[in-house]
Amino acid sequence: MNRLAGERSPYLLQHAGNPVDWYPWGDEAFEKARRENKPIFLSIGYSTCHWCHVMEHESFESAEVAETLNADFVSIKVDREERPDVDRVYMAFVQSTTGSGGWPMTVMLTPELKPFFGGTYFPPQSKWGRPGFLELIGEIARVWKHDRARVDFAAAELFDRLKAVTGADGRSHAESSIAGTDALAEGVEQYQTAFDRRNGGFGDSPKFPRPSELLFLLREHVRTGARPPLLMATDTLRAMALGGMRDHIGGGFHRYSVDAEWRVPHFEKMLYDQAQLVLAYLDGAQASGDELFASVAEDTLGYVLRDLRDPAGGFYSAEDADSIPHETGGAKKEGAFYIWGDAEIGALLGDDAGVVRRRFGIQPDGNAPNDPHGEFTGKNVLYAAASLAEVAAATGRTEADVAETLARARRILFDARQQRPRPHLD
Repeated sequence: MNRLAGERSPYLLQHAGNPVDWYPWGDEAFEKARRENKPIFLSIGYSTCHWCHVMEHESFESAEVAETLNADFVSIKVDREERPDVDRVYMAFVQSTTGSGGWPMTVMLTPELKPFFGGTYFPPQSKWGRPGFLELIGEIARVWKHDRARVDFAAAELFDRLKAVTGADGRSHAESSIAGTDALAEGVEQYQTAFDRRNGGFGDSPKFPRPSELLFLLREHVRTGARPPLLMATDTLRAMALGGMRDHIGGGFHRYSVDAEWRVPHFEKMLYDQAQLVLAYLDGAQASGDELFASVAEDTLGYVLRDLRDPAGGFYSAEDADSIPHETGGAKKEGAFYIWGDAEIGALLGDDAGVVRRRFGIQPDGNAPNDPHGEFTGKNVLYAAASLAEVAAATGRTEADVAETLARARRILFDARQQRPRPHLD
């Protein structure tokens, strides 16, 4: 066990058995880096982060990777839930230098904590257009030893940029004035350019919910009376509500959709996503009068109060994407708690199974085609594949009967799912 075994964070404790000589964030690590004149390898994540698990298994459990890190770096592991202040500073650096961010976050620092290289997940060997992690740390160690002036120059320049991004560069209030309403109109135009008119949302896959942008568009509709901001927001809210990113059995939303159609989610659930999405759906309901949005907000709050609230009154931060498959046991798999086999649906629901299959797009061989790792082979991700009217027409029932059947089926599936091994709760 390394020194993280003495920490309280669930994320740090997950790495306590790694061969990497991890340090928690603190003076002991900083002093070692200064004393031995080594760069700091900073890795930031959280305990329910799927790609954090992947990078740990691929790289941080590797004796070869650990040998390089332990010889040439001081390695620090940070839980973003425990130290959001540290995460915020270095995420600003990664986003400003790479154009994107995420976790696990990978940052190289000087002993004075100035960043000079950043990124997110790196595979063990080069693939997907990303350098391999072992190759990366080997090259950084080489440059640190043999071209130190270049590193120090880059660190100083990037540190100045980081200070500007975070507002720590001492600019006066007059120099950082608030943009005018022209900027709001320009923002709407940019969203119109990126809007996916077929599927809702902005850009291509993967698609994140991005509720702050939807709130902006809804407020612009109210401020100006313009229809395009309203339609972009409500089309996106509706697509997310009907897609597989929403948990149609237990309520709440998964982290993001891996495809452009909102069909197949990354199954992690975050508290802050639920909070922001509730606000977006309530504003969407007020702006449009669509009762679907209000019901989705209520359903999401029900999930939070049921599954993310501690008896002492606080709230948990997240649920993992991975869990142990209930049929086979063994290693954790992404989405195992949430996905369904066609035969399982038939056995649980009997005569109601046909209605549920049509409503939620359930197929005998599974319905998750955008599955690059084969996690969901033969399984079904529930999404609203047909409207209540379409299901009623296909089954010869009334819409009211279909709605009643789906409500009954949802309770049965919820109770059955509660018997499965639950995802880790942070």
